[in-house]
Amino acid sequence: MQRVYPLLFVFLWSTGFIGAKYGLPYAAPLSFLLTRYGLVIALMTVIALATRAPWPKSPRQWLHIGVSGLLVHAVYLGGVFVAIAHGLPAGVTALVVGMQPLLTALGAGWLLDEKVSARQWGGLALGFVGVGLVVSGKFGDAALGPMLIPALVALLGITAGTLYQKRFCASFDLRTGSVIQFVPTALLTAVAVALVEGYQVAWTGDFIFALGWLVLVLSIGAISLLNLLIRNGSAVNVASLFYLTPLSTALIAGLVFGEKLTSTATVGMALAVGGVYLVARPAK
Repeated sequence: MQRVYPLLFVFLWSTGFIGAKYGLPYAAPLSFLLTRYGLVIALMTVIALATRAPWPKSPRQWLHIGVSGLLVHAVYLGGVFVAIAHGLPAGVTALVVGMQPLLTALGAGWLLDEKVSARQWGGLALGFVGVGLVVSGKFGDAALGPMLIPALVALLGITAGTLYQKRFCASFDLRTGSVIQFVPTALLTAVAVALVEGYQVAWTGDFIFALGWLVLVLSIGAISLLNLLIRNGSAVNVASLFYLTPLSTALIAGLVFGEKLTSTATVGMALAVGGVYLVARPAK
């Protein structure tokens, strides 16, 4: 069953872009996320209390889990949603965030003493080229400029969050840990909403559907899988899965929105899959 987790994570994580596309026309990006965080906190608190899930005993552990949540959720998701809401093409956003495995590989050797083999470096490079080919036709003629800034912030957030969690709090109960991660995330996002955009949400059917999907499938399902993968695998192996996210997103968008893949994108998908295989394949 554990062999299925990485593929399931990639699929679920990829649907986040689809949920954002459905919901962002009806809400400001940070308001959308704040609503999502509030529902996740309420739901996971009920689950944790009902199942008598254990809470961390050390204040330091509470701090580490909270910091990891700020990086993985507040910084990463905030950057992605703001970038898309301000017009950055999803393909460009995916390519920027797709650099994460390379940054994680650099940080893993420095912070976690994880050895990155030549084969893994080759797989990381191959995967990056593949992602580039998949999204190459989606750059268009838009003036990217400042729109790239929140996407770059998101890249740094998910990279730092993966490394931080692996080093300081790789193992924690997923039920209580989710609450601890999302509470500071919601507080920081609430401050940002108050200072930047004000609370703006139109409660349409499409928005409610997108919100429900992102709460249940992404914030609970995919995040729980991510925490399991970080706990049980190396930071480099986990990060390599993010190469597959924009590729999976392209396939889902093709099915849902009728977006077609070019021959170049198809080649890129094959290269990225091969790159992930080289990174994750056990050493002989």
